[in-house]
Amino acid sequence: MVVGIIIDSEGRPICSELWPGNTTDVKTLVPVIERLRVRFGIGKVCIVADRGMISRETIRDLEDKGIEYILGARMRRQKEVKEEVLGRAGRYKEVYAKGPHSKSPSPLKVKEVMVRDKRYIVCYNEDQAKKDAADREKITASLKDKLKQGQKSIVGNKGYRRYLKSAGETFRIDEDKIKEESRYDGKWVLTTNTGLSAEDVALQYKQLWMVEQIFRSMKSILSTRPIYHKCDETIRGHVFCSFLALLLIKELQERLDKKGWQVEEVRIMTGDKEVTLRTELKGDAGKAFQAVGVAVPPTVRVNMNEENTVNS
Repeated sequence: MVVGIIIDSEGRPICSELWPGNTTDVKTLVPVIERLRVRFGIGKVCIVADRGMISRETIRDLEDKGIEYILGARMRRQKEVKEEVLGRAGRYKEVYAKGPHSKSPSPLKVKEVMVRDKRYIVCYNEDQAKKDAADREKITASLKDKLKQGQKSIVGNKGYRRYLKSAGETFRIDEDKIKEESRYDGKWVLTTNTGLSAEDVALQYKQLWMVEQIFRSMKSILSTRPIYHKCDETIRGHVFCSFLALLLIKELQERLDKKGWQVEEVRIMTGDKEVTLRTELKGDAGKAFQAVGVAVPPTVRVNMNEENTVNS
């Protein structure tokens, strides 16, 4: 099955959608927009979506219906983006400077590029660029060691294969590929038909972290999966209960924020895993969980970092 969650600009869950598992993302977007317009009386809509979510046909449909969008572009696969957008010279405008504290907004620079009548925004994060370069160096160093051990040790690793090229019956490191990948360090490209400034376009796109947080909560904290029901009605009921729980989590967090109370957690990145450590419950906190019949979150939670897993 495919689960969709509609949230507002503050990250509050508004409603949920459910489709059969063979439904593609691009076929669900426009019908959902039309239902939202009717259900909530929405006048103006701007779609913010990650790269790969929207097909060309869907973009044309959005434009025909007068719907604005901010979409991530595929830097490596779209020829126009790869050659013309990223190859265009121009000065970046600083949105966020590098902050002195770890909780400061990520450093961000943007520049606008027009290719014929299409508007692109190139975004650049210096910290991420350094991390991308360091990660690539680690992969290539590990790859050199693996090559010495034999070819079989690298065949099943996608992170290795992207930096290899065949040399007869053997493989060797593709130095040109490594050099090409450095062009993308710390960058992402957006395309939009809005009249927003380049800075606002980038900041609106960065709000997708709220969507990622929502689904992370469903998978880890709420343990929505696995689902053992057989009937459509009971499956929908199961997912809807998770949606209600998300709503309660958001409401609780907002009330805690208003009172200035914090539930402290420490996040540690180790390899392709993110480990979250919860502080000890004090006072009546544990009894509050018991009173509402909710299990206390584990002291240690381990989340796989999907992006790092794919890239490395």
